[in-house]
Amino acid sequence: MRYVILFLICLPGLAWSQDRRPSHCIALAEETPGIEYLHKASWRAPLEEYSVRINYIAHAMFLIQTEGGLSAATDYTGFLGTADFVPDVVTMNHAHESHWTAMPDPRVPHVLKGWGTPDTPADHHLDLGEMLVRNVPTDIRSRYDLGVEEDGNSIFVFEVAGLCIGHLGHLHHEPDTAQYAALGRLDVVMAAIDGGMTVDLPTMMRILTRLKSSIVLPMHWFGDYTLEAFLAGMSSEFDVEYVGGSSLEVSLRTLPKRPTIKVLRPSYLRAEPQ
Repeated sequence: MRYVILFLICLPGLAWSQDRRPSHCIALAEETPGIEYLHKASWRAPLEEYSVRINYIAHAMFLIQTEGGLSAATDYTGFLGTADFVPDVVTMNHAHESHWTAMPDPRVPHVLKGWGTPDTPADHHLDLGEMLVRNVPTDIRSRYDLGVEEDGNSIFVFEVAGLCIGHLGHLHHEPDTAQYAALGRLDVVMAAIDGGMTVDLPTMMRILTRLKSSIVLPMHWFGDYTLEAFLAGMSSEFDVEYVGGSSLEVSLRTLPKRPTIKVLRPSYLRAEPQ
């Protein structure tokens, strides 16, 4: 809570914006209970009450599905797989071509770009009832490391089923105090662990240790060597679980008691036999 207070003092304009835009993830920073955990369900299967399914599709792209049928794809490249599936929301970042598309499927109702204009950062607060999607802008290194593009990346936060799910995007620096406060509590976080194209591994480990999310989903890794280096560095602070598939189901009641890294293997959506 002290970070929130500091944030409100330092940024009165944004504080007013947060007053206008309520967020239970910012308001509540307490630990949540739970022990059990479900996974390996089909992406078309019904969800249990107050639960969310997360599918690791590819690279930095995840599909988040709600009990009521809403869906959001992160760092959307335009291709989710051979299944004819259209998300309700897609979020994108443009540090590299593998995190966005200039031609999103025109059937997608809500396309949220993680970058704004040179004068105006991206500012999203999409309330769909069952799901709230908002963003916290961060800077990126410009192409070929020629400088910094201010507010070129967004950390997107999905508030659904009482959970706060964060996707760090193509993060190039540790969030500052105000950005941490704007994120609030993150129960589940998708984190790039490549160790170079985004932040280096020690910086990412420091970020995740500070966030203290119940579940960390590694992404943006290139081969098991990179993955294992990350897991080894985090093993003293986090439990590690190899899920054995590309998806998991999670709810407030099933969050692990100890912060846990859940390793998913990416898999595109495939059309299932009728």
